[in-house]
Amino acid sequence: MIFNDVISFIAMKHELLVNGMNCRSCELLVTEALEEVDGVRKAEASHLTGSVVVDYEPEKVGIATLAAVIVEQGFMVKA
Repeated sequence: MIFNDVISFIAMKHELLVNGMNCRSCELLVTEALEEVDGVRKAEASHLTGSVVVDYEPEKVGIATLAAVIVEQGFMVKA
């Protein structure tokens, strides 16, 4: 049996703490921006917890890029 170009993408989940999300609209803004990034499978933001959980492929995108996308939307990411 011959296997041709098997590519495996390992997904990871990471929680980022975010300052400034005050409502559902803020959650949607962050979620939609992150889900447009190549390598992000899913993002779930919560203004109640002040966090976003991102399911992503580390081969394609890193935490620094995810944080930068959030900052571009006008929010602060806690270290």
